[in-house]
Amino acid sequence: MSQVHALSDDQVGQELRKMTAFIKQEALEKAREIEIKANEEFSIEKSKLVRQETDAIDAAHAKKLKQAAMSQQITRSTVANKTRLKVLAARQQLLDDIFEAASKRLADGTKDTAKYRVTLKNLLLEGLYALSESEIQVRARKADFGVVKDAIKDAEDEYKKTTSKETNVTVDEENPLPEGSSGGLVIIGGQGKIDINNTFDERLLLLQSSGLPAVRETLFGNNPNRKFYD
Repeated sequence: MSQVHALSDDQVGQELRKMTAFIKQEALEKAREIEIKANEEFSIEKSKLVRQETDAIDAAHAKKLKQAAMSQQITRSTVANKTRLKVLAARQQLLDDIFEAASKRLADGTKDTAKYRVTLKNLLLEGLYALSESEIQVRARKADFGVVKDAIKDAEDEYKKTTSKETNVTVDEENPLPEGSSGGLVIIGGQGKIDINNTFDERLLLLQSSGLPAVRETLFGNNPNRKFYD
């Protein structure tokens, strides 16, 4: 049988010191591992947080840039619309002034009796050719009855010469045009059911509607935004 020898106090002390050193070394290595892992996790979390904050800052910056661009676009659009409206208003005012000035000068067309007589003849002929009737009435201002009757003779003669037809034109003296009108005449046919308004005032209104595009183009040039033309 083998014999078990008891360890001396020095041997026990050595063994304890070895075990203590071993445990301490294991603890240090474990602590080191924990520290390394903690540092890695910290770096990963730190990078994640930095990336999140950077993305948030970039997103906020992009949002502000987009808002600023949109605000600038809205401002430009608003200014452009206001400017366009001011230009349109100024153009319309100019057109209104032109036609108002023309309206005030309509009466000047009656001052030269000889020229006015020719004008009345031509206005009457338009109605005679359009109606092509043997009996026609005209309405005019009382002040124009004399020159209108002279113009009627001229128109009847020219109408007969060009159409080989005769027509009898009379003045409706019971229903004259208002003295405030600018001149011209109204031609009545169809036994009173058809009338052709060839007064100066009506001709100016027709010019305002039919001739307005041409007047605009003359004054302001072609409209680049206009897609359709009559």
